[in-house]
Amino acid sequence: MRILLVGAGGVGDAFCAIASRREFVESILVGDIDGSRAQRSAARDDRFASTVLDASDAGAVAAAARAAGAHLVMNAADPRFVMPIFDGAFDAGANYMDMAMSLSKPHPERPNELTGVKLGDRQFAQADAWTERGLLALCGMGVEPGIADVFARYAADELFHSIDEIGVRDGADMVVRGFDFAPTFSIWTTIEECLNPPVIWERDAGWFTTAPFSEPEVFRFPEGIGDVECVNVEHEEVLLVPRWVECRRVTFKYGLGDEFIDVLRTLHKLGLDGTDPVSVRGQQVSPRDVVAACLPDPATLGDRIEGRTCAGTWVTGTGRGPDGRATGPRELYLYHVVDNAETMGRDGAQAVVWQTAVGPVVACELIDSGVWSASGVVGPEALPPRPFLDLLSGEYRSPWGIDERRAG
Repeated sequence: MRILLVGAGGVGDAFCAIASRREFVESILVGDIDGSRAQRSAARDDRFASTVLDASDAGAVAAAARAAGAHLVMNAADPRFVMPIFDGAFDAGANYMDMAMSLSKPHPERPNELTGVKLGDRQFAQADAWTERGLLALCGMGVEPGIADVFARYAADELFHSIDEIGVRDGADMVVRGFDFAPTFSIWTTIEECLNPPVIWERDAGWFTTAPFSEPEVFRFPEGIGDVECVNVEHEEVLLVPRWVECRRVTFKYGLGDEFIDVLRTLHKLGLDGTDPVSVRGQQVSPRDVVAACLPDPATLGDRIEGRTCAGTWVTGTGRGPDGRATGPRELYLYHVVDNAETMGRDGAQAVVWQTAVGPVVACELIDSGVWSASGVVGPEALPPRPFLDLLSGEYRSPWGIDERRAG
């Protein structure tokens, strides 16, 4: 497979590190607005090359994809660039993959009750065009969304006769030494998803919203991470899972912690979460970009991080027996735990960015082999889960688990 990788930040660099060990990769052209970052990632393998690329320019993305002869455009840029990269891939006649979907826009009058423009709406609006051209746009294929969505489909296919709730739950026991406040993932993206009204889906009500950080609950994470308070956060899984998996309810909750929530609320009160430029001594700057510039780059924190991160999918409903018949009530948590010491030792990548990057590489390999095949705009739930999970825990040496909480 020939890949155009757009974005050479922490996740893009981890993508290159993981892909460098896989034979299915014929070439990767790494494009980034910062040429030195692109060169750094491309230096991981002589099959890789680099170019300076403006992700906000669909024409430039299309030209780079054509120059690379790309079979697939891999979007590893932040979500504000989804649409130009998505459109550029389409114009070049290449397949497309991302880890976050087109941005939402809250309802103008009742933001904490009704959806406005939902995550991914702009991409799904073009689904027919992608289908007509026989092109695949696999959206939300990171870890959350991504691996968590694969878990949802696997649970529906093999573990449950009927599903009540699918709840993605994310928690960690990670600490960053030497900083009072240092997010382990892009603060730009974190502000976007945490301060927007969270979306919930219910069979009888469809998609609706609630207030940020609503419905706190203590969730027990496996492998010794323990109890973490989680709250509702806007996330793509809630917009993807109900399209392909039959269930009654879908939620996403994130273990942020009181301090993190307080910081985010303060940024919002001060207007520092805004993206529209403001004038500062004659210069136009985005407040959110200033916040990001003042914090350490998450990709550089690996040697200061201790602990593990856990992504997973909690599922309740009626279990499925070996004969396919319904059994009793069942509750389980399918999960993927990554230890920072292990990913730093393996690839020099901190755990959160590494975990986000491994799923897309696995997906690219399945697409290249024809095991995953589709056209149009789809989520991971639209594709068979077992080949992905077998490859992830097998050749990629990144095991996943099931915490059985109530057997059917």
